[in-house]
Amino acid sequence: MTDRPSPPPLDPECAPAWRAFANEVLDGVGLRLDSDTLPVLRSTSWPDRETLLVDRPFTHQDLTVPGPGGELTLAVFRPTNHQPGSPAVYWIHGGGMVSGTRFEDPEALDSAADIGAVVVSVEYRLAPEHPSPAPFEDCHAGLVWFADHAQELGVDPERIVLGGISAGGGLAAATALRIRDEGGPHLAGLLLCCPMLDDRMTTVSSHQFGNDLLWTRATNEFAWKCVLGDRAGTDAVSSHEAPARATHLGGLPPTLVDVGSADLFRDENTAFASAIWAAGGDAELHVWAGGFHGSEQLAPDAAVSVSARQARADWLQRVVSRI
Repeated sequence: MTDRPSPPPLDPECAPAWRAFANEVLDGVGLRLDSDTLPVLRSTSWPDRETLLVDRPFTHQDLTVPGPGGELTLAVFRPTNHQPGSPAVYWIHGGGMVSGTRFEDPEALDSAADIGAVVVSVEYRLAPEHPSPAPFEDCHAGLVWFADHAQELGVDPERIVLGGISAGGGLAAATALRIRDEGGPHLAGLLLCCPMLDDRMTTVSSHQFGNDLLWTRATNEFAWKCVLGDRAGTDAVSSHEAPARATHLGGLPPTLVDVGSADLFRDENTAFASAIWAAGGDAELHVWAGGFHGSEQLAPDAAVSVSARQARADWLQRVVSRI
């Protein structure tokens, strides 16, 4: 594909927020992530505990648990009115598997608040210092530990939803596939927010956008190479690393996929939901017109962002009520 197809328009409420952010922070273009700029990205002030909990009715506790590469930190966020036997969301943060922290959880906390769910966020190892399988192993190990100790933490082990955003959504999908294939804890649902699923980047949407949106093709390629090395884009990559490579998506828990129409990941996300349906599975798909990667964070009060949060909260309520 040599000629870049025309991209869909941005949501009129979200577009000004993107342009202001790009001009003030990114010199007017998308994130230029490479070996030189990665340390700068990591040194940026990510949301800390205090920022995350402002106006959100949760308390926080860090737990240190055994992990495949040593100690693993899980952040546990309990509703201030927490009741024993509540549902929970095990959340995996974004950042391309090369950046981010366990405190990047606004989507999870906002979705969980209305149903009184506990949120557990894993601090997984990052590439390129810790390439595959390290991030995938950490996310899986943290979930298994949490499910085994759910009752001690006041959570119903039958009502745990696995979720994540962007790279975290891809890690969540990979974890769900591993549990399906190898056995593991029961999952009430799988919540995938604009998930990073495919290292091959052969879809229309993966070619449709230039360097004028937050998560660009070049940045995505760099991130996948940090994780997979020279295997990126080859047949040597498994579905437990890049979930879009799965040839059959039967046996997954009820799944919600949401993504913007102006997101690099749009087509791999819609294909994932379609493959679940093709296998006779339960999937709900939302493609938010004009939404782009990061639009909900940059324009939280835009109507499309409000609708996305409400749709996730409604879906969570339904899946945890089925038990």
